[in-house]
Amino acid sequence: MKEQLPQTCERPLLEQFLKAEAIALALVRATQARDVPPGVLAFLRRHEEEEVRHLQQFEEMLGTTSTRPATLPRVPSEWCVLAVYLYGYESLGLQFARLLMIVRPDLSSILKDEEGHAKFFETEVCRILSHGGEAAEKTRQAALAWRRRLPPTVDRYLRDEAFAPFRDDLRRSMLEAIDERFAGVGLCEEQKF
Repeated sequence: MKEQLPQTCERPLLEQFLKAEAIALALVRATQARDVPPGVLAFLRRHEEEEVRHLQQFEEMLGTTSTRPATLPRVPSEWCVLAVYLYGYESLGLQFARLLMIVRPDLSSILKDEEGHAKFFETEVCRILSHGGEAAEKTRQAALAWRRRLPPTVDRYLRDEAFAPFRDDLRRSMLEAIDERFAGVGLCEEQKF
């Protein structure tokens, strides 16, 4: 990933974080309505509080309010599939938090939270995979399906012209980082998706 981004990338990064946090908040709320393993619900409630704080922080910095979905998003009903989606989106959020640290190192609490969120869902995915069987296979299939949809998502997040000189490098490094995370926990073979 680029070690330097100009300050012109600050506002687009903050704007993307605002949108992403609104989506993450809705996703976390929708997940709470699902049948999740013990311990996950308590984490999701803390996660929701953190997302609300992040949203307020980004709204204040940008002087705007976020557009929040009128209804909660549809989320997979099976925990093994939902855990992969949450892990994937948190991994993506972690990559953007790392970018944000380049232009706003004072927002390190955001990076810390994103690391914690990604680690929690990584642990959940590992737990599912360790039991093997049908749930593990569904988890791997969900990872492949989620990963196929990732490049257009990254492209949307990097659409702002401020990213143009860095876009290809940023896209590549973000996708590679997520591929490495997924391979590292056994969601795929050591090759690219």
